[in-house]
Amino acid sequence: MPHSTYRIESSHPIASRWLPGSGSQQYFVRDRALAVAVAAKSTTRPDGQEIRVVHVATGEVVFRKQSGQRPEFGDEA
Repeated sequence: MPHSTYRIESSHPIASRWLPGSGSQQYFVRDRALAVAVAAKSTTRPDGQEIRVVHVATGEVVFRKQSGQRPEFGDEA
């Protein structure tokens, strides 16, 4: 099974010590769990903006959070 790609994105620059060259508005990751973990630990500049993890092939948002707030998962029961 080929690897899926996930995009960590925000409309504002993303800051994280887990991302290379923090300050971009999007990053691509091949592992869903890694993408969600990095997004959960990231913030935006200015703080308080939404960070999402999107499955590139389908456009499905699998994770979202407001920077500095509790995360929400798209697949919660």
